[in-house]
Amino acid sequence: MEILIGVLAFFIGGLLAWFIITQALKSRSRKIIREAEAEAEVIRKDKILQAKEKFLQLKAEHEKEINSRNAKVLAIENKVKQKETAVSQRIEEYQRKKKETDAIRENLDLQLEIVERKSEELERMHKQQVEHLESISGMSAEEAKEMLTESLKAEAKTEAMSYINDIMDDAKINANKEAKRIVLNTVQRVATETAIENAVTIFHIDSDEIKGRIIGREGRNIRALEAATGVEIIVDDTPEAIVLSAFDPMRREIARLALHQLVTDGRIHPARIEEVVNKVRKQVEEEIIETGKRTSIDLGVHGLHPELIKLVGKMKYRSSYGQNLLQHSRETANLCAIMASELGLNVKRAKRAGLLHDIGKVSDEDPELPHAILGMKLAEKYKEKPDISNAIGAHHDEVEMTTMIAPIIQVCDAISGARPGARREVVESYIKRLKDLETMALSYPGVLKTYAIQAGRELRVIVGSEKVNDKDAEELSYDIAKKIQTEMTYPGQVKITVIRETRAISYAK
Repeated sequence: MEILIGVLAFFIGGLLAWFIITQALKSRSRKIIREAEAEAEVIRKDKILQAKEKFLQLKAEHEKEINSRNAKVLAIENKVKQKETAVSQRIEEYQRKKKETDAIRENLDLQLEIVERKSEELERMHKQQVEHLESISGMSAEEAKEMLTESLKAEAKTEAMSYINDIMDDAKINANKEAKRIVLNTVQRVATETAIENAVTIFHIDSDEIKGRIIGREGRNIRALEAATGVEIIVDDTPEAIVLSAFDPMRREIARLALHQLVTDGRIHPARIEEVVNKVRKQVEEEIIETGKRTSIDLGVHGLHPELIKLVGKMKYRSSYGQNLLQHSRETANLCAIMASELGLNVKRAKRAGLLHDIGKVSDEDPELPHAILGMKLAEKYKEKPDISNAIGAHHDEVEMTTMIAPIIQVCDAISGARPGARREVVESYIKRLKDLETMALSYPGVLKTYAIQAGRELRVIVGSEKVNDKDAEELSYDIAKKIQTEMTYPGQVKITVIRETRAISYAK
């Protein structure tokens, strides 16, 4: 019984526990549901608010875009209206001008008709007057016209000749004065140092002991050096000096530099000498090109062919009557530029031709040709302008001058070479040339005395007034000049002045 009561109590307790738990779970479930519903409602309201805000934003943007489009449309409409107004105004203006033009045309047509009527009337009256004049004068209108034309031609010719003579006389006076001014200004504006080249170079050494090493055993070193350079090396009793003798300055320079390197290095023997000479020769060739480039840059002469640049650089080691050829060419180029500027010609071309005018002297091609002709051929070969080539070839009158630059080159070359101190000659040849000048002039009949002055640039000839008249004096000056030009060699030009004077002497006692 007790067991049954215990089981029943346990069963009833379990039912109660299940009921209580079930009720608690239901209550919790309802609470969770209510909370979920409340949260869902909040979320739904938030979403609705977000949707409303998005809608309002889209609506505002849409309205803004519509307003913008409306503003654009309104602006376009305004522009169209303005254009319509402008077109209407132009149409009205065109119609007004058309009316004015039509009125002017009608007026012109009317005036043309009047002019035509007057022209016909004038022609008729002119014809009547011509017929009346022909009947009075007894000649036709064509005959009278020819007579008047001939009279006017003769009068015009006389006046023109008088006018031409006046112009020519004035031009001669002014041209002479202007030419002197240009030459003087050109010479004064160029001042360069005069370079006197010798046939020998002095090589200085620290002590006389080095002379023995340069000579070598049985003279083999000095012979090797002379054979490699083509320079005569004179080793004498001159203290601390060796003389290098050669007519070619480039050879002397190569020998000098080679000797300097050999003495500095200390190894002097035939094999070393040949190696050093070859190395120095290449250095000198490079220096020649560099000198040509530097010269062309200094003078503003651009675009020269590389071979022409090399020839310009070689001028540094050439001389003419003791005047350094490169210095002479630079001076001539500057003189040409100044003179071309004074005359209103092309300055750059004149300077270019002045620099290149003596390149024939340093070229190894066709040595039998005159240097001016050879220089012209080289300029043509390396694509220089025809006027520059002609100026180079004509600066000693070997070819005809065809441009205005050519006489400028000739004059400036003479100015550079003929100015005092620019060039020198051996004393014996200089004295002989002066004596030959005086002797040649003395050989003419009527010549009493001759004087060579200004270093042979001028020859003054004094003639007897009773044997030579004024006309003969002019002919004598011309004949002496032609004979000097054909039979003698001289730098620059020689001026021949024939002096004829009459002296009347009386004594008061």
